Amino acid sequence: MNTVREIKKGLYYIGCSDRRLALFESAYPIPEGVSYNSYILKDEKNVLFDTVDKACSEQFFENLESALEGKPLDYIVVHHMEPDHCALLQDVISIYPEVKVVSTQKTVNMIKQFFDFDIDSKSVVVKEGDVINTGSHELVFYMAPMVHWPEVMVTYDKTDKILFSADAFGSFGAINGNLFDEEVSWERDYLDEARRYYTNIVGKYGLQVQMLLKKAAGLEIEMICPLHGLIIKNNIDLFVEKYDKWSSYTPEEKGVVIAYSSVYGGTENALNILAGMLADSGVKNIKMYDLSYTHYSKVLADCFKYSNLVLGTTTYNGGIFESMQNFIHVLVSHNLQNRKISIIENGSWAPVCGGQMKTLLEGLKGTEFLEPGLCIKSTLKNSQYVELENVVNTIVKSLGL
Repeated sequence: MNTVREIKKGLYYIGCSDRRLALFESAYPIPEGVSYNSYILKDEKNVLFDTVDKACSEQFFENLESALEGKPLDYIVVHHMEPDHCALLQDVISIYPEVKVVSTQKTVNMIKQFFDFDIDSKSVVVKEGDVINTGSHELVFYMAPMVHWPEVMVTYDKTDKILFSADAFGSFGAINGNLFDEEVSWERDYLDEARRYYTNIVGKYGLQVQMLLKKAAGLEIEMICPLHGLIIKNNIDLFVEKYDKWSSYTPEEKGVVIAYSSVYGGTENALNILAGMLADSGVKNIKMYDLSYTHYSKVLADCFKYSNLVLGTTTYNGGIFESMQNFIHVLVSHNLQNRKISIIENGSWAPVCGGQMKTLLEGLKGTEFLEPGLCIKSTLKNSQYVELENVVNTIVKSLGL
């Protein structure tokens, strides 16, 4: 049976969900699964917007055949060449050999890398602002390079005021019957996974996202159809506001993320005490993570959300303990900016990791290291209470409390 869903008159959802995949892109845990969204617009000319991952191929082709009802497929718009969206492109063309492929020139070049069919004879290359008329619909194309690959574009249906947003405004999580954000408690139940998706998948490319937001600001948008996650209708303004903050590396809220790694518990104990002191000082948003246990994608998402970071770890083999070093690499590679950072270091005989951590982080724009930090030798001593209190007071002051 097909799972085709009508979104709006003439527009259908023909995507699917994968609840068995453990790691998205072999990197990010997705305990709630992931959706691969594909859409078809039926008009005088019928248009398919993207395909899906191979994991859903059988369902996709059943949906596509059912939605077309024996009519021809005139265009397939390829917004993004990542295989979770274009894996079935060659198969679609083998079934519908007369179809034209609408994409950027960079996409055409990538198609030649992924597939062996003659794309040049089927290609309709579009540039910024180009329009395709399908009968009663005008489709306008806007370039969105590095959101999050260089070939990406988005499509605006000028008639129905719908933005087909590629990987922008996407989210982790399968489609569980409800297709639209208005059918669920979106801010409560879905925003965190939208943030984790953005920060890990797109987070490095804030400048490019800002450019796309400026283009979107000039459009009247009543619905956003992303390639992952729910279709957005009621929360467009909120989602755009969040994207503006995330892409400008502006904290959403004042709060403290405490991320640590601890070998025998000395560092963890000191940070537990620090967390309690922060709470007693009126800090309400405190998130605490053991980096050796919690996946970095979750911690990174909260680092984008909150204003302050406390990073604590031990010196290990004359360097930074591995899970902390890996996490700092994540912060740097995702270009986190404009955060206030406090450093807590430990070391039984040669505590040197604090300075090394600062060296790795100081290239991030707008980073402010709060002083004093704290150096522990094996375990926190009662005599260091005043030092710890100074760290807490500095953090509290930076929060404006």
